[in-house]
Amino acid sequence: MHVLILGGTAEARRLAGLLHGLPGLTLTSSLAGRVTGPRLPPGEVRVGGFGGAEGLTAWLRQHRVDALIDATHPFAGTMSFHAARAAADAHVPLLALRRPGWVPADGDDWHEAASLADAATLLPALGRRVFLTTGRLGLAAFAGLDELWFLVRSVEPPDAPHPPRTEVLLDRGPFTLDGERALLRRHRVDVLVTKDSGGAATAPKLTAAREAGLPVVVVRRPPVPEGVPVATDPETAARWIEDHLTGR
Repeated sequence: MHVLILGGTAEARRLAGLLHGLPGLTLTSSLAGRVTGPRLPPGEVRVGGFGGAEGLTAWLRQHRVDALIDATHPFAGTMSFHAARAAADAHVPLLALRRPGWVPADGDDWHEAASLADAATLLPALGRRVFLTTGRLGLAAFAGLDELWFLVRSVEPPDAPHPPRTEVLLDRGPFTLDGERALLRRHRVDVLVTKDSGGAATAPKLTAAREAGLPVVVVRRPPVPEGVPVATDPETAARWIEDHLTGR
């Protein structure tokens, strides 16, 4: 049985670790290649795109893939829809592995946004010094907010265009609560912007914002393609693969 994991997330690496070495199973993890020096999962790894849904379909057929796991980032919406289309065209079972989204706690001041552009429209009424933690892509949505100051944290240098008053902080999680508290104080942040990525690695910023009484703009994640089953943790996804391996 050949399993392809569309990865790049901590959950994808954990799943690869659970599956690697199982008798009768060949494992390939695919990374998009957008991050320098990525954390590699165990097993075979390929880096780079497939060339859209058509390219992924061809790869599934050529390499005789028996099951496909979409364990990409919750906001990698285009890739997820390519995976759904390719799996259907190649007649390969597909499972989406998605960490649960964050849930507001007592004391949170959350403002939901449907997109980065929607988040940008909310900011002028919420604060002047913005901690932007939505990654290096999509900063063009905030480029017109020249009266606001932005601290942009990302793993890689952000793409232009971006807001004119921007300070870039290159860092990679997991982050600590003490570190996030200190960062908010040091930069005098008065509003936080985040995608609803879920997980524990970057969640401390939400706690730090709650403690400081700061508003948080939360960009909702795109939906999983209709009809695709979802596992919320690597262990459930591994059992799904094992069931297919044993024919149950």
